[in-house]
Amino acid sequence: MKENPLHKLEAFGQSIWLDFIRRGMLVSGELAQLIEQDGLGGVTSNPAIFEKAIAKTDDYDDAIRALAEHSAEEIYTRLTIEDIQHTADLFRPVHEKTDGRDGFVSLEVSPQLARDTAATLTEARRLWQEVARPNVMIKVPGTREGIPAIRQLVSEGLNINVTLLFGLPRYREVAEAFLAGLEERAAENRPLKGVASVASFFLSRIDVLVDPFLEKIMQEKGPAAALAAELRGEVAISSAKAAYQIYLELFNGERFRRLAAKGASSQRLLWASTGTKNPEYSDIKYVEALIGPETVNTLPMETLAAYRDHGRPEARLTEGGMEARRLLERLSEVGVDLDAITRQLEEEGVEKFIASFDNLIKSLESKRLKGTVEQTS
Repeated sequence: MKENPLHKLEAFGQSIWLDFIRRGMLVSGELAQLIEQDGLGGVTSNPAIFEKAIAKTDDYDDAIRALAEHSAEEIYTRLTIEDIQHTADLFRPVHEKTDGRDGFVSLEVSPQLARDTAATLTEARRLWQEVARPNVMIKVPGTREGIPAIRQLVSEGLNINVTLLFGLPRYREVAEAFLAGLEERAAENRPLKGVASVASFFLSRIDVLVDPFLEKIMQEKGPAAALAAELRGEVAISSAKAAYQIYLELFNGERFRRLAAKGASSQRLLWASTGTKNPEYSDIKYVEALIGPETVNTLPMETLAAYRDHGRPEARLTEGGMEARRLLERLSEVGVDLDAITRQLEEEGVEKFIASFDNLIKSLESKRLKGTVEQTS
């Protein structure tokens, strides 16, 4: 029997997390089987994932009926916290085996708070206390308003998954906020060991937005068309490799070494949005190219199955770092402003999660009302 390629990724220093959660796979034993079969190191969730799980399946209908006297928002909180607690308990042995480096499950603050620092802090603290598991990560959007929240929450000892990162300048800000939070904690003589964080860098959405610009240029004649063809489909992976170079710079530097001496762990880069959107590209495109030490890749179910079937693990993340930087610099030659693109993606990402959250609440309200009618009939 062929060895599972997913298991081999651990030898290259990469953890695989699942970018999906629903109650059915928790109670059926499916998630426990995936932990055993694929060596999963954690789970990530977001409003879009919970929308699919709660609004578009019947997994939660009995629980919603039992909670029908509560508001839709209260039901959402109860359902998600129960799922996160159950998932965290399943991953607790992984967390303990890896000395707190892995085995995490992530729960996101409401996307409606992405532009409100104070409200994000309040919500993150509430979720942290209510889940009450050492292996939970609270997801905070890496928006301009999220940066001070990340710094403060890290200083308080919360595990933070920084989400919706697309651009290199913003990623650097996030990593430095993490370091600053640890430094504040160290200055108050509070323990650094056990404070975990990842920076979730989104990939496929970059190519989805940039490729059409490049394809339009490719239809024209001349050197710009040839360069556009060279850049097409390479911007996301090049961005990830450039981000990893920033990671190496910051977390191999003296500033972090002082923190590591006091027990701190680095904030790993997590590759997100790794499901291939363009059918012309490999279905494991955003996995194969980005295998490297001290990283996490969070995969949707389809990509997890695809990599299990035909993945070819090999350390590739550290290859071509300078070439990746040069490729990104050449985008301006074809009129693509990458910083503007990534700012647009951040805005769109926040709006998409708000839309998913709003749709979920509407669906819960409909199911809640149906449950109330059934109880009184």
